Amino acid sequence: MRQSKLFIPTLKEAPADAVAASHKLMLRGGYVRQVTAGVYAYLPLGYRVLTKVEQIIKEEMAKINVPEMAMPELLPASLWEESGRWQKYGLEMFRLNDRHGRQSLLGPTHEETFTQIVAKSIKSYKQMPIALYQIQNKFRDENRPRFGLLRTREFIMLDAYSFAATREQLDEQFNDEKKAFEAIFKRCGVNVTAVIADSGTMGGKNSTEFQAPAAIGEDTIATNETNTYSANLEMAVSVDTFKPSQEKEEAIVKVATPGQETIADLTKFLNVPATKIVKSILYIVNEKDHVLVLIRGDKQVNEVKLTHLLDADSVRVASDDELYQLTGLKKGSVGPINATWADQIIADETIKNLVNTVVGANENGYQLKNVNFDRDLKIDQVSDLRVANEGEPDPIDHLPLKFTTSIEVGHIFKLGTYYTEKMGADFLDQNGKSQPVIMGSYGIGVTRVLSAVIEQHLTKFGIAWPKEIAPFNLHIVQMKMKDEAQTRLAEQLEAEFSKNYDVLYDDRNERPGVKFADADLIGAPVRITIGKKASEGIIEVKRPSDEVATEMTTTELADFVNKELG
Repeated sequence: MRQSKLFIPTLKEAPADAVAASHKLMLRGGYVRQVTAGVYAYLPLGYRVLTKVEQIIKEEMAKINVPEMAMPELLPASLWEESGRWQKYGLEMFRLNDRHGRQSLLGPTHEETFTQIVAKSIKSYKQMPIALYQIQNKFRDENRPRFGLLRTREFIMLDAYSFAATREQLDEQFNDEKKAFEAIFKRCGVNVTAVIADSGTMGGKNSTEFQAPAAIGEDTIATNETNTYSANLEMAVSVDTFKPSQEKEEAIVKVATPGQETIADLTKFLNVPATKIVKSILYIVNEKDHVLVLIRGDKQVNEVKLTHLLDADSVRVASDDELYQLTGLKKGSVGPINATWADQIIADETIKNLVNTVVGANENGYQLKNVNFDRDLKIDQVSDLRVANEGEPDPIDHLPLKFTTSIEVGHIFKLGTYYTEKMGADFLDQNGKSQPVIMGSYGIGVTRVLSAVIEQHLTKFGIAWPKEIAPFNLHIVQMKMKDEAQTRLAEQLEAEFSKNYDVLYDDRNERPGVKFADADLIGAPVRITIGKKASEGIIEVKRPSDEVATEMTTTELADFVNKELG
């Protein structure tokens, strides 16, 4: 490809609103341009990288015998009403009405569509296991699109779906997809960690995320030094090392605490540590139930864990007004004793062994001292509901947890019968009995991969693309276009290497500084500079990670290129 014919609108400086390094470099390098908030055009360089990522996906899916297909992007609301996600999915869904008033949506994901078409077409256990995938544009109405391709309203995604007659078949499909995903990310040059994850609105109870560590990452993952434990912070579990006192249980005493609403207020006012205080937090569950959650004063409630425990569609802390209307109490005075207005009282494990704790008295301006778990409280459930903290021991090897910011680039789910039961997708098993099809769902954010690769492969001046997805493997940069010897050698090398590699030949009449700056942004694994020694058969070679170029003869060049590019 001749660079003079290739549309690469590079910029000297990134726009002021670009924060992420990957976003800045994609804009400066002419890979993408924003059309509107959260919606991007993929220019020739960016599109070349995307198509190479997609080709790797297709090759790895073929290895596990998963064929490609395509579903529509415009979907009927009736499918999502049938699954229950029309309301549950929330404001991120793009909803629209046609001229006849029929409701539709732009697909953010396609579980319902595959259930309707594929799972409902399966009538016998003999037709399974099978799996299918597509690579398609998806749509989510992000409230605050940001960080370039990391949080957009239109994006490209691989989504695959598996259909099984037994849990054993699902497990095998899940493991095959996991291995395929690992191979895809390795070939793309993305360093990933597979972590325990929250299934969210996707359904099912078992899912794994593939997280790419990066400075700009929006997620936080918790791992130990041996990688025997890894989880998204939303799901992370740690061992509580706090040792309760062995003091004797005392009688309950009511104490006045006027104006003391926070844990910090109470610790100072009562001269007790936060570990002696039990927080009582009122949650509104599914917008109708009132659940009181108890947790030690030095810990925070993990609302994802709470959502899973209650199998809820939504949980949120009650507002001050809602709290007052239900209980007549102000913030800071709520407690678990005689909390008859609560539909359920749930305790975090951290309060079980505490002795002589402080809780709200359910009377404005008062607390109860010397409250004890088994003696004084009536609890409906006890579970791990707390946010894990960095440095706490992991639950496997009891090694300190370390937190890393990361980018979610893939997510795989064991959906089970979450959709098929709701949508009547049944088959006859070996005994002739009707059973719901068992499903799995598997996704890769193709456009997110671009951002993750750049974040992990930054250089001082640009990008060092991994060789399998680089827009061009080899970049020939000619210094003087009027020099016949340089032109002759450049065209000779272009013809020779184009037989096996994607070659970009910079044939522009530009200053060397401009050419080198653009070459840094293009980030080819091998750059060949043809300059004043061209007539002697000597060129300069540079990799993105090299500080300086290396001179070599053209006879040495082929071995060098083949060694670098494979």
